[in-house]
Amino acid sequence: MSDDTYIEIGLVGRPHGLRGEVGVDFWADSPDLLRGTLWLRPGRGAPRPHTVAAVRRHQGRPLVLFEGIADRSAAETLRGMHVLVPKDRLPAPDEDEVYLHELLGLRVVLHDTDAPLGTLDDVQMPGGQEVWSIRTPDGKEVLLPAVEEFVASIDLDAGEVRITPPPGLIELYLEAPTKSAAGESEEPAEPRADG
Repeated sequence: MSDDTYIEIGLVGRPHGLRGEVGVDFWADSPDLLRGTLWLRPGRGAPRPHTVAAVRRHQGRPLVLFEGIADRSAAETLRGMHVLVPKDRLPAPDEDEVYLHELLGLRVVLHDTDAPLGTLDDVQMPGGQEVWSIRTPDGKEVLLPAVEEFVASIDLDAGEVRITPPPGLIELYLEAPTKSAAGESEEPAEPRADG
């Protein structure tokens, strides 16, 4: 299967205990996705199948034991790997829901002004909070927390998402000076009075 047939549903965290269990930062709603075979991908490497031997919850987080991972040292080798499943294993979303991978590539428009902002380039999950990375036409990145108050509408058929960001957020990213390779601002220097 090619990489575009998979969808990321979580990230392997640190080992738990001595038997080889690992905590998983899990972003999907359906716990059934953590059964059977999961594909683990190190960084941008190729995903490899791993069979789930057992799964249980501990303090609100899934703990997964994979076949062939029998101790803490072996579990440590899985830490930081992306947890993937084939897209065809995903249950059909409810009528008013979309999957995160369906958002990628959508045109992003400011709802109040109809002004285009850019393209939804990536969905990040720092600390379990969904954050959209929007790439502007000139290559700048705008990070938007994907909470209900900032997302006006999503129209997959039109290929468009409309946003209502908090005041000043977009300007913060668009007006930030770019950095040169030496780490200095590329904005023009102020003229000197002595010269």
